[in-house]
Amino acid sequence: MGFLAPWFLGGLLALGVPVFVHLLRRHVTVPRPVGSLMFFERGTQSSTKHRRLKYLLLFALRAALVLLVVLAFANPFVKRPATDPAGRLMMIVLDNSYSMHAGTRFVDAKREASEMLAKRPASQRAQIIALGGQVQVLTQATDDGAQLRSALESIQPGDGHASYGELARTLRSLREGSRQPADLHLFSDAQKSAMPASFADMVMPPDVALILHQVAKGSPTENWTVASVDAPAEIADVKDPKQSRARVTVTGFHTRAAKKSVSLLVNGHIVATKQMDVPENGSATVEFAPLDVAYGFNRCEARIDGGDAFAADDVSYFAIRRSDPEKVLFLHGIGDARSEVYYGSALAAAARASFTLQTTSAAAANDLDPSRFAFVVLSDAVSLPSIFEHNLQDYVQKGGNVLIALGTAAGHHARIPLWGSDVKDTHSYSSNAPATVGQVDFTHPSLQDAQPGRDNGGWAEAKVFYAAQVDATNAHVLARLNDGTPLLLDRPMGEGHVLLLTTGLDNLTNDLPLHPVFVAFVDRSARYLAGAERLAGSRMVDSFVALRAGNASTANVEVIDPDAKRALSLEEARTAQTFRLERTGFYSVHFASGRDAVIGVNANRLESDLEPMPQDLQQLWAGSNNGEAQSQTVEATGDAKFQRVSMWWWVMLLALLVAIAETALSGSYMATQREDA
Repeated sequence: MGFLAPWFLGGLLALGVPVFVHLLRRHVTVPRPVGSLMFFERGTQSSTKHRRLKYLLLFALRAALVLLVVLAFANPFVKRPATDPAGRLMMIVLDNSYSMHAGTRFVDAKREASEMLAKRPASQRAQIIALGGQVQVLTQATDDGAQLRSALESIQPGDGHASYGELARTLRSLREGSRQPADLHLFSDAQKSAMPASFADMVMPPDVALILHQVAKGSPTENWTVASVDAPAEIADVKDPKQSRARVTVTGFHTRAAKKSVSLLVNGHIVATKQMDVPENGSATVEFAPLDVAYGFNRCEARIDGGDAFAADDVSYFAIRRSDPEKVLFLHGIGDARSEVYYGSALAAAARASFTLQTTSAAAANDLDPSRFAFVVLSDAVSLPSIFEHNLQDYVQKGGNVLIALGTAAGHHARIPLWGSDVKDTHSYSSNAPATVGQVDFTHPSLQDAQPGRDNGGWAEAKVFYAAQVDATNAHVLARLNDGTPLLLDRPMGEGHVLLLTTGLDNLTNDLPLHPVFVAFVDRSARYLAGAERLAGSRMVDSFVALRAGNASTANVEVIDPDAKRALSLEEARTAQTFRLERTGFYSVHFASGRDAVIGVNANRLESDLEPMPQDLQQLWAGSNNGEAQSQTVEATGDAKFQRVSMWWWVMLLALLVAIAETALSGSYMATQREDA
């Protein structure tokens, strides 16, 4: 027998209260009439007789009531052998996240999980779950030992970021409708960074008892990692200081101040090495410039030399594509001479611009081949030669992208090229009360801004004097004016996209070209339309790559994983819309549009902080569930298993019975005293 809260036993001092009450029982004297006191002699009567304990049964009941209340608060329990373990489901969860690569964590966790599974009685049902970037339920609840062992053995260390909140959500979904209690054995390094923002999100279901098997104990492991690399995805001029450089940031977790050596590798060869001083528990940045990369795709790595206890995160992968500046076709309408100047200047001023602008009027575009250009811009050009428009539609269906800016010509022509619908109406705003941009989707690549600020990333300062009202069906509205009119829309067509700006690119329909945000928009939208961002660069593990844009496309795609193996089956290569990047390293992708890409994939650097959850949080998490799992917990002690059964309810029930008996008995004694009086 034991007590879950033994400090409440100090309340046993309250047993003195019934004794004190009984000893202070006052002697009641009944006055009687006497004629004279002259014949009485003064004397002192002893009160010893009245200070003796009386009504011993009543006293015993009161003392027992106090004792039982104290014991109830101490929460007594008894241990008994789990004679029927088959009544509880055994859930084995093995953490295979990226941090488990450190040292022998994964090997130790897998060995302990195998030993736990081997001790399972043959009649007990079990279930195997892997906790990594995703929670994978590998088996259903079964007593088939061979299936369970095979599923556990198949779990290999992964590169994903574990989330205890996701584990709890998965368990709540699995336990819906189940009446069988479960014991969840989690074999993990109990990493603090795997906790969700709210502790409530990781609370286990009421019928699940959590037993945490921590494989990493003691103080946090000292670890340095390549936290980030800021490098261009594309380079046109390796001598351009704005483009041809890579900034590498190294961060230390629970580390002393140290001098670190960082090397830059291009296509497997070390091209430069630099020293840096990393402060205690801090970060340092070093720059490699210029980047002497060859034409085509270059597989680059930033690597910390020397290594540490967690060598897997000492490298960061990124890809750089070098090519000559790509041509952009800019078609303008009759009388639109300003748009070319503003757009061309912004494209040239963009920090990572790799494009040259070829300008012509829409009427002279009959002999142009859109496939020769990275993307096409139609500025105030709502009327196109029929042959060119047909070629442009074919260009977009096969993966090309077009930016359409509707100028004042939209008010005279109802039809919008490529868009598939007409201009519904036009809005002319006075110069005294122009429209402003009220809503912007900063998650879209053409508008992406991590910290837009109160001025909507600068868009709120722009004034719009003229805008067209268009059909937004099947389009993603990226920006709206303050009156709700769509300003920028994105519509997928086949394998390509059409960006539609419902105002112009000049300073007559708006003053956007006069604001700094215009240069940022031209830069980001140009890279989005050219597909540069998805053809190279770096991504994070568990992110997705869009393989094709149109559901009707039957063109095959091909994905080569970091082990140089095909990652898609024949059926998936013909139908898959997206692909999940599950591993660190380089992926080669051949898209349905016919373009190729090389993408560097890195793990979430939250996994590099190897600090475990504090012990008090681990205990709180293990005891956070309610109901049956709180009163009955399975403990592993040596080779035997015991079931801890709380006696709280029984003690409180007995205290209630004693209270009823004490009330009845005290009532009868008081009645006797009144009769004596």
